[in-house]
Amino acid sequence: MNPTYAEVEQLLLARWPETRLEPSLERIAALCRLLGDPQSSYPVIHLTGTNGKTSTARMIDSLLRGLDLRTGRFTSPHLQSMTERISLDGVPLSEDLFVDAFADVAAYAQIVDDSQPHPLSFFELTVAMAFAAFADAPVDAAVVEVGMGGSWDATNVADGQVAVITPIAVDHAKYLGDRPEIIAQEKAGIIKPGAHVILAEQEPEAFDVIMRHSVDVGATVVREGGDFGVADYLTAVGGQQIALQGLAARYDDIFLPLHGQHQARNAAYALAAVEAFTGGKELDADIVREAFAQVSSPGRLEVVRRSPTVLLDAAHNPHGIQASLEAVQEAFSFSPLIGVVGVMADKDVDEILRTLEPVLAEIVCTQSSTSRAMPAPELAALADDIFGAERVTVASRLDDALERAMAKADAAEGYEDSLGSGGVLVTGSVVTVGEARVLFGAETQ
Repeated sequence: MNPTYAEVEQLLLARWPETRLEPSLERIAALCRLLGDPQSSYPVIHLTGTNGKTSTARMIDSLLRGLDLRTGRFTSPHLQSMTERISLDGVPLSEDLFVDAFADVAAYAQIVDDSQPHPLSFFELTVAMAFAAFADAPVDAAVVEVGMGGSWDATNVADGQVAVITPIAVDHAKYLGDRPEIIAQEKAGIIKPGAHVILAEQEPEAFDVIMRHSVDVGATVVREGGDFGVADYLTAVGGQQIALQGLAARYDDIFLPLHGQHQARNAAYALAAVEAFTGGKELDADIVREAFAQVSSPGRLEVVRRSPTVLLDAAHNPHGIQASLEAVQEAFSFSPLIGVVGVMADKDVDEILRTLEPVLAEIVCTQSSTSRAMPAPELAALADDIFGAERVTVASRLDDALERAMAKADAAEGYEDSLGSGGVLVTGSVVTVGEARVLFGAETQ
């Protein structure tokens, strides 16, 4: 008899967390061998980078489905439910199917646990579940996002025929290094011999590392700004109207229901990846338009409430925060904009706060339920030095923080040039945004 979904959650959470790493592919490779190497039974588009991976993966998934291909998609971390990590045909597994996926690999996982110095981690086991579920479906293509890094990431037992590398910045410095070129070396590890590489614009040091690795393994690189990119961009109601230069053709009049020029760039990566995946051929423009029009990316400048407007954005490093703030200023005219911020203690918190300060009128410091969260009073102490104490509020409970921020946004009087159009931005970590989605009653997607 299979366990319940709640029991599966607890069994997975009892394993090593995603933040505990032992750089080896031996455990996941051993498990996949026992499963018959399911990751080799379908072609893979593999994504790495610092920001934009999940949104790009969702766009690739939509484009592939537009071509009548059955898709599997693996992304992480999740916002609300573990089931979000594994999708078939654009839909997260149901709780029953998630349990089935766990049951299919559990006995083999025990064999690996008993034979290795360290047991399989939470992430390794969910990767194996995804690979097995995709093979069982079966899918025509799998879109696979790394968890962290590349070379030693559990997803790297798959050989992606297309590797997508989004912009690289410093994040997870404790695990991946504190310079872009060091991080790039790790992320370049997903590039396999003969693969096509979709390369976002990078810092020169990171670019050089990726190009050298690509040459070494005989991969073909196409570059943003030279081989593909955003040809035109216009903010529109509910998103943006864009034109994309692909590898094979230009595609005009695309409506993308997401905010920010960074999402337009993500769309360019997705389009180039699918063109490369299909042999470099021009895609049907109507299919491209329809696929992008259907894209959603929960927790990425997602509007979950009006009057006042509340935006959720899962940015959790300075590079991501900066892109989100630029998008907010471009797409909205909030006065004031109140931030609800909860961060992980191992992030570059000072720089996150310095990035937020010029844009937020006030900041409400809070914390999520995870043990990795920086306590709200500690966050507020750092914010006091950057924002000034008069602009900082502490509310350790997220529901209290949201209520206070919405009240401040509603009471727009007292802010210079205020037109009564206050807004709230909830940001700082994926967990904070996921818990906010639950509080606002947003559905898992």
